Amino acid sequence: MVISRRRRGGSSRPGKAWSLEGVKAKEEAGMEKVNIGTNPFLLPMPMVIVGTCIGERPNFMAVGWASRVNVRPAIMSVAIGRHATAEAILKTGEFSINIPSVDLVPQTDIVGMVSGSEFDKSGLFEVFFGSLGKAPMIRQCPVTMECKVIRDVELPMDRLFIGEVKGVWSEERFLSGGSPDIEKVRPFCLTMPDNRYWSVGPAVGRAWHDGIGLKDRLPRLP
Repeated sequence: MVISRRRRGGSSRPGKAWSLEGVKAKEEAGMEKVNIGTNPFLLPMPMVIVGTCIGERPNFMAVGWASRVNVRPAIMSVAIGRHATAEAILKTGEFSINIPSVDLVPQTDIVGMVSGSEFDKSGLFEVFFGSLGKAPMIRQCPVTMECKVIRDVELPMDRLFIGEVKGVWSEERFLSGGSPDIEKVRPFCLTMPDNRYWSVGPAVGRAWHDGIGLKDRLPRLP
């Protein structure tokens, strides 16, 4: 519902329109929005393990900044700071993205805490390869994918690697109808700055479905 504020003197000319729902929400919250700075908080962030090779040795690093960025061909991106993993990807042009289950929280955490230039992290996992020889994947992870770098972007503190997916690997026990089932995969997410891992809760709706009823409330443009 939208209400109008009358001007002084009882004029019936429409003044500024206010949303009644917005007014109620403001009253319930008891405060207005406040600017909390420029550090973005994307809640939550999917937790993955990026794999590459340092020389001939498989190396893994926990990464919270990963996203799909293109449909066809399937392209993924990962943002990595100035670490041994980033240097290795620059040399090999290949990397893997491994989706760990909640059973792998400790292993995921430690590969994000120590550097591949100081520790051999390959012994934490059973490693296998697909079509790419420098994109090691983790057999314990329910879903893994191997990527070939098609572009990298140097940023002030991090480097964005954009890679075409050359293969996605899983097991029948993690699939429903041929696709990964989130309840079977049991992935987890990261939040910052509290630095916590969270499991995925129950479904709350259906995409491209639950908003259909609101379409009639939208004014169509000429």
